[in-house]
Amino acid sequence: MSVIPLPPPVSVRKRIPMRVIRAVVDHIAKTFQPEKIILFGSYAYGKPTPGSDIDLLVIMDSPRDDLETALEIRRSFPLLNFGLDIIVRSSETIELRKQLGDWFLIEVTERGKILYERPDR
Repeated sequence: MSVIPLPPPVSVRKRIPMRVIRAVVDHIAKTFQPEKIILFGSYAYGKPTPGSDIDLLVIMDSPRDDLETALEIRRSFPLLNFGLDIIVRSSETIELRKQLGDWFLIEVTERGKILYERPDR
């Protein structure tokens, strides 16, 4: 299991350092081999507060339900002192939902920050 450097407690930190966010992304990339990981929410859009969580869209095909896969990824981080919200979707689902006008996925894929992209893509 990867060791994630913990930021100071929420009572004394201004924000979660980018090195911590990158360590989370690196762990997910190495352990679950997704196609892409996109940071969205306050850390991507520049308005995090001390209590802000990390929001990640993990793009990958999974034989299981997306929610089950997201929970498995989240459970691989048992000792975090900050919130970590993970959404898992396949690239096909994202494209279909965007064509149907899913404003959330449109915003995340257009405004979010790509922190990982598998080299074979």
